Amino acid sequence: MSQTEWNQAAGRDLMSLGGRLANLVRGDGSHVWDDEGTRFLDFLGGIAVNSLGHAHPVFVEAVSRQAGTLSHVSNYFATPQQLELAARLKRLAGTGEAGRVFLANSGTEANETAIKLARLHGQSRGAETILCLEGAFHGRSTGALALTPKAAYQDPFAPLMPGARPVAHSIEALEAAFAEGGVAAIFIEPIQGEAGVVELPAGFLARARELATEHDALLILDEVQTGSGRTGEWFAFQAAGVTPDAVTVAKGVAGGFPLGALVTFGAASELFYPGTHNSTFGGNPLASAVANAVLGHIEDEDLLANVRRRGEEIRAGVADLPLVKGTRGAGLLVGITLAAPVAANVAAEALRLGLIVNAPTADVIRVAPAYTVGDAEIAEFLDLFGRALATVADTSKVETPA
Repeated sequence: MSQTEWNQAAGRDLMSLGGRLANLVRGDGSHVWDDEGTRFLDFLGGIAVNSLGHAHPVFVEAVSRQAGTLSHVSNYFATPQQLELAARLKRLAGTGEAGRVFLANSGTEANETAIKLARLHGQSRGAETILCLEGAFHGRSTGALALTPKAAYQDPFAPLMPGARPVAHSIEALEAAFAEGGVAAIFIEPIQGEAGVVELPAGFLARARELATEHDALLILDEVQTGSGRTGEWFAFQAAGVTPDAVTVAKGVAGGFPLGALVTFGAASELFYPGTHNSTFGGNPLASAVANAVLGHIEDEDLLANVRRRGEEIRAGVADLPLVKGTRGAGLLVGITLAAPVAANVAAEALRLGLIVNAPTADVIRVAPAYTVGDAEIAEFLDLFGRALATVADTSKVETPA
């Protein structure tokens, strides 16, 4: 099928929600191929999803084995795979015995569950405000969208859930928001991926923990993008030395199979009761088995060490490339800041050369490759990315930083 033909098919049969860059048909490791045989180095990983890359034997075997035994049962029943995954997530998050897990199908669903958790907590004392941060992205469903303060996303669907209030990225703004009272919970991404891999100010997360405790509010961390080892720790909050009341995960947790989860700590684990929430597909044995296999392989092979090492290599490797101003993020969630608002041009030129990255903002390129990347993939990335930067710098006559 030619590019014209599949674009026509997409326009005819799919909702008009954005253009498609290529018609991909298969993948292997850190590479994917389109229907014309063109190979691409995938350094976006399905937006931080393909933690083991494409068609990894562990992933393939887990899907095949479980699909051949039991793929779905209703939530009236438990399965060994579901129980194993819940216990595993509690252990990796460090919840202790008091922790609980709700399994869903996506990060948005996990965040919707967390919103209900916040409501249950706040209702007991008449607190209705849920704080979020400026630049946050928690999902596109109407509840999560209320906590995603971006006019282009929110305005077409107003009015949204009441009670959401964005807070600037400063400890002073954080303190002022809590001082107004009535806060049921605060939602925070330890690193804001969609905002351009934006890190929080020093001490911000720790102060949020203190204020939430002082004001009897929940600290809920959205680790849909940063969790499951993406930053070089199982969860980004572990590096910050704080303990949340709840954390949401998805994306890389099952290496590309749809699965999300809400993990609770301490007293927050007792807020839900029968009838307050559930999911038809959430935690089905097929999804749970794949997540167990993926997380188990990451742990057994100590891939978090590779995440930390390769992330450092990427940061060091791009430092002297044209247009590069700096880097931010952690592990294999890397934001490469540019000296001019040409990120979309860089991403387009990279794709033309056979490299998949993306531009979440006008001056940032985001990369989130598989945890399995090695020397060859890093070298290929630096070559292709450097060529893309040089082309854009030349054609747009942008001056490179001194």
